[in-house]
Amino acid sequence: MTTRDSVSNHLLELRSRLLKVIVLFGILSLAGVPFASDIYTFVANPLIDILPSGSTMIATEVASPFMAPIKLVLYLALLLSMPWLFYQVWMFISPGLYQGEKSFTGPLLLSTIVLFFSGASFAFFIVCPIIFKFFIGMAPDSIQVMTDINQYLSFVFKLIFAFGIAFEIPIATILLVKSGITSKASLIKARPYLLVLFLVIGMLLTPPDIFSQLFLAIPMWILFEVGIFFIREK
Repeated sequence: MTTRDSVSNHLLELRSRLLKVIVLFGILSLAGVPFASDIYTFVANPLIDILPSGSTMIATEVASPFMAPIKLVLYLALLLSMPWLFYQVWMFISPGLYQGEKSFTGPLLLSTIVLFFSGASFAFFIVCPIIFKFFIGMAPDSIQVMTDINQYLSFVFKLIFAFGIAFEIPIATILLVKSGITSKASLIKARPYLLVLFLVIGMLLTPPDIFSQLFLAIPMWILFEVGIFFIREK
């Protein structure tokens, strides 16, 4: 087999695996559409439960009552497709790995999935209610809190994806050392600069308020320390 044929086969396999991910995304999206309103109500509960008496969520655009739940279904379908995507990536690269690399990469892939969903769950079930309660509590008595459903959805999913990605820090830390890019000692020495970097990342990935930024930056620092703890250099 020529090099050109080999590359073509790899590209065909990659296309096939990406199509499998797209098919699952499509199936999850279609399955969720009939329950879009119920799903949105569940996702909106962290805010609805603490809204003052007489306050509600509102739609400021004509199509928002229809489009916001549909958009949520697509977001969730993407989120739930992530483990399947990671699995397809693993199946694509695993034939080229040595046995020792497979024994390391397999658990790493599983940890990546678990950490991503742990971060997303932490954001939705813990961070969001605390932030919403603080914001609403700080509203002047003359202001009636009525959040737009599209703005709420954007806020929540920005936090969820930011925390899901941030929770991958232990994996990134281990990979940096295992690949030889840096060493455990160098990472420990760079700790003060990394703390500043985490604050900057928190500022860029979360909504523009100091509390969301700190809620992201502090777990990132803790997870970095966890990654450092589990690194075993030869």
